[in-house]
Amino acid sequence: MSDRTIYIEPLTPDAFAPFGQVIQTSGAHHYPINTGKTERFHDLAKVELGGVHARPLISIFRGQPYALPLSLPLVERHPLGSQAFYPIGEAHWLVIVAEDQSGTPINIRAFLPGPSQGVNIAMNTWHGVLTTLDKETDFLVVDRGGDGNNLEEFPLDPPFLVTHRERGA
Repeated sequence: MSDRTIYIEPLTPDAFAPFGQVIQTSGAHHYPINTGKTERFHDLAKVELGGVHARPLISIFRGQPYALPLSLPLVERHPLGSQAFYPIGEAHWLVIVAEDQSGTPINIRAFLPGPSQGVNIAMNTWHGVLTTLDKETDFLVVDRGGDGNNLEEFPLDPPFLVTHRERGA
């Protein structure tokens, strides 16, 4: 494969830490509420809101499936707020993120979340679009509303190729 190939890796909190937080109940601080009938998994992600008249938004995104290998023509970032994605129900999806070097995305990585995992992508972090695999999937999304331009796109020309690493490679 070429140097423009991104190999999918498992999503772990340590591997994803430079880009935000993994949202999961496994290992999370939790305690009972509502007379013991509910378990609260507390403070799973850092919601970041910057800019003028910032407010949190809660939305549902319905992602259409992509096929692998995936051509990645662009990444985007949100300079004024974080963006959290948590699948509603069973999901097979990718999280694509990149480091920043003077306004240019570098070292692009693709993560495959496991069951019951979501992510909170930190403010101003380059990332791919919502990338569901296999089937249409709904996600609960928490991000920023308010004044100001909260979207930057960076075309990748030529596009990168996102795929699984071949067994034994």
